[in-house]
Amino acid sequence: MRPDQVPNRTVVVTGISNQEFLERHAQAGCIGLSGGMTLIDKAICRAERHLDEQGAEPSWSHAFLFEGRRVDGQHWILESDLQFHRKHIQLGVQENRISKYFDESLYSTLAILDFALPEDQVGALLREGLDLVANHARYSLRELAGTLLALRHPTLRSRANLLARDQSMYCSAFVQHLFRKTGLDLAPGVDFKNTTPEDLARSSTSHITYLLRREPPAKATRRRIDLRSRLKGRKTSLRRQDKLPS
Repeated sequence: MRPDQVPNRTVVVTGISNQEFLERHAQAGCIGLSGGMTLIDKAICRAERHLDEQGAEPSWSHAFLFEGRRVDGQHWILESDLQFHRKHIQLGVQENRISKYFDESLYSTLAILDFALPEDQVGALLREGLDLVANHARYSLRELAGTLLALRHPTLRSRANLLARDQSMYCSAFVQHLFRKTGLDLAPGVDFKNTTPEDLARSSTSHITYLLRREPPAKATRRRIDLRSRLKGRKTSLRRQDKLPS
């Protein structure tokens, strides 16, 4: 039975790696959500707590769209993101392989939203996304700040982002833009440039959520691991010093 024929439901997946999860459930036209332990991830999730009646912090700090497999045999995604490589910086709408999200230390939480879209709608999503790649649409930290302001003042959520710029959008605004362009509004009543990853996760549009659940290591365990790493590093340094000629 297709996801659009049943109420929204969540399929919890455990005991597998990020790579296994993505390769098993990702399909063209699906939305990917990720969360992590970096300061940026934590800051975004903390701001999104205003969406919860109890003030609980959501898990999602980034959103992207799956393109499907290409001739290289790899699964690719479309996203608006900030990436810093050696001698190269990507700021805006771009294509990447899903292998970017295999690193579990950076992307500790993942979800895939499957709306079971027909082939023509998937094609329209990808064409619109690739057009933004070709036209170098930028990632907008300014608009992200405008959304954080709207989260603190909910009456602003339905209005145009106060810090909006042309040809600019951050991750979840980019995904919402693509879906609205193809006639599907995932967060009615919210301006697309005020859309958060959590808004997409909570969409009432019929879909199945595949959720990779992984228990984070206990703080005490992390401290022990860090201590062992430091001790190992010191032992290695001492051995090297012992080998130096006097």
